[in-house]
Amino acid sequence: MTSEQTPVLWPLIAGDGLPPTGAPMGYNVLSGGGFYCDPMGWVLDDAVPVTNPNVFIFGKPGRGKSALVKAFLLRMIRFGYRSLVLGDVKDEYEDICLALGVTPYRIGPGLPGRINPLDVGPLAVDWEAQDRAELHRRIQVITSRWLTLVRGLVGSQGVPFTPTEERVIHQVLQDLTGWTRAQTRLRDVTVPLVWAALDEPTDDLVRGCRYDSRRHFYDSTRPLRDALGALCEGSLKAMFDTESTYRPNWRAPIQSLSLRALREQGNEAALAIALMCLSSWGQGARELAAPGDRRIVLRDEAWMQTRLGIEAVKTLDANLRLSRTDGDIQLVTYHKPSDPLSAGDEGSQAVQIAKDLLNLADIRILMGQDAKVADELGGLLGLTPMQQQIVTGWAMQEKGRALWMVGDQRYKVQTLLTPLEQQLTYTNEAIAAAL
Repeated sequence: MTSEQTPVLWPLIAGDGLPPTGAPMGYNVLSGGGFYCDPMGWVLDDAVPVTNPNVFIFGKPGRGKSALVKAFLLRMIRFGYRSLVLGDVKDEYEDICLALGVTPYRIGPGLPGRINPLDVGPLAVDWEAQDRAELHRRIQVITSRWLTLVRGLVGSQGVPFTPTEERVIHQVLQDLTGWTRAQTRLRDVTVPLVWAALDEPTDDLVRGCRYDSRRHFYDSTRPLRDALGALCEGSLKAMFDTESTYRPNWRAPIQSLSLRALREQGNEAALAIALMCLSSWGQGARELAAPGDRRIVLRDEAWMQTRLGIEAVKTLDANLRLSRTDGDIQLVTYHKPSDPLSAGDEGSQAVQIAKDLLNLADIRILMGQDAKVADELGGLLGLTPMQQQIVTGWAMQEKGRALWMVGDQRYKVQTLLTPLEQQLTYTNEAIAAAL
């Protein structure tokens, strides 16, 4: 019989593992062989049941989730991957940044750092040298990204963003950039400029959006204007409302944007909105990436963003769906599988979309969970009782243990860290200092 038939007839023999390509993460407990992680390689290998490179990691705090993420980022450097940490809310990735010679960029109240989420980005490069067709393509990509962000920002405050509001914002954005006036160079756009354009609408804007009068425009767009105004005058003031002061070095092995100063305020809503802004900015920075520019985009503590509501969930949904097109590995972390479902009320559209997010990642890593999470593992991820026991039992007995779901295949893996990695991935400083 073949090696594929033997494990079926003699169940004590482990089946074939994944090909030894990519980052060595530890060892397969059942076979004793090394275990490697190669999301992009798996997509290209027809023998591996993976169609997208997205990775979801679930784990109870203290089970080694952060250490696993950091080890993966470090080990993929040797294969040409660079990492972008879009919002390090606890400065967990500062140590590995400094070890690699990179200083994390900090954003927060009282800090000088600024990120403009409506930055035109690299698509503005050589703008004057492009023909009309290419310029039209680029402006459509730029305004689509901006509309997605504004929809999420407005929706996070409970304000509907219907096709009517979309038409208004689309017209404002094209006016502000100078596209409607056929300018040879795009003008920089910021959220306050959009807000001001709505507060003092031009006659062309009122007519172009089919309003009967300026009063009709004011009455209809008041919720939209108030929502944008709150972003300019509230807890995010002076962080995302002016031109960017940060220019990433895409040649560096890692880039990290720290939000610890904002987190220390204790305002989760402001922190989640900041994560959404950074997500849009990061997407723009990748729009003109060269072929072969491999990037890992880390979305840590993603539950903060999805709790903003349906538009925030849609934004994350779009990022995951475009991973194959962008050539990025989207790495998303949650505490437990039900975290995305906190996006709204049970049965709501937001919850349904959030639930579908789990199907947009063919690679799911389940680290230790409490026994009460077993039902979630079965209902949301389809684990058998034996597989649930691995997560709630075996994986809880030692850090770094996880059940890896690679397509429809399951692997019982123990993560191994080098002494240097153990030092760089230690996250209990605050607890240890208190003893």
